[in-house]
Amino acid sequence: MFRLYTAIWRASAGRQVILILLSLAVAALAAVPLEFQRDIINHLTAGNVDTDRLILLGAGMMAVILLSLALKWVLGYRAGTLGEDLIRMIRQRLLVRSSDLTDEGQPLRKGTMTTAISTEAEELGKFAGGAFSDPVVQVGTLISVIGYISSTQPGLGLIAFSMIVPQIVIVLLSQRKVNVFVAERVRILRSSTDQLTTKDIDAVARDIETLFDDIYETRRKMFIWKLSAKFLLSVINGAGTVGVLMLGGWLVLEGRTDVGTVVAATSGLARIQGPTAFLIAFYRQVSANRIKFELMLELFGPDPARYRRLRHRS
Repeated sequence: MFRLYTAIWRASAGRQVILILLSLAVAALAAVPLEFQRDIINHLTAGNVDTDRLILLGAGMMAVILLSLALKWVLGYRAGTLGEDLIRMIRQRLLVRSSDLTDEGQPLRKGTMTTAISTEAEELGKFAGGAFSDPVVQVGTLISVIGYISSTQPGLGLIAFSMIVPQIVIVLLSQRKVNVFVAERVRILRSSTDQLTTKDIDAVARDIETLFDDIYETRRKMFIWKLSAKFLLSVINGAGTVGVLMLGGWLVLEGRTDVGTVVAATSGLARIQGPTAFLIAFYRQVSANRIKFELMLELFGPDPARYRRLRHRS
């Protein structure tokens, strides 16, 4: 993973810094709407509702939401265009490598190179565009929201935090197995595309069909692991929601907290489920792209640094 991130940083450090700063700004605003929501609920349940204050709170909440959405738009645009630029750079380097192999009279694995240029380069480039900013946004959102819930009611914050730890353990254990299947699938796919470029396709048709069957079996095993992990994660999320409602309801009945806090905590719980799910998916994506990156380096031979001379264009 370190090798992959080092390569991404080397290719786009300046623009990654800007994306990280935008991500921090988005994360900082994540819990602000919850405070407005809490104030609105408590204002409505307190009696003697002041309409002007209600409108002011609603306008403030909407302003924060619009600012957050605007920052996300800029962040998404810059990350997307950076990813496309890196896709172009990877394809350029693979093209130069193909040309060099041809000039040197070395064997060119046309099927593998075609797959790398058309598909693998795009997957790596898209990932690289948000490799730093995406986790910063989501981790920052988790810290912001859980910190807010804990500051208003520590017990509810503890439930929110306790939901994350077992999910991390489940993902780490299941992803190790999935990574094996990812690497196997890429190698099988490359082998099949290499054979598709042979002149006598009929002679290798049966072997290619066998490889397709192997790809299917590999994907089937991946589905079992991924869906089983997803089931367990959903159980944890459901239990967390019930726990917050039960504990929050009890605290309200005991007069130790207010309804607005419980509503804000429940909304906050929904807010952290999104970042948690994203980070889980992102970790899986990192793991898969690390393997693809290492496999792509194999295409450049013993001296991949030689092709760094081909710089990307801003």
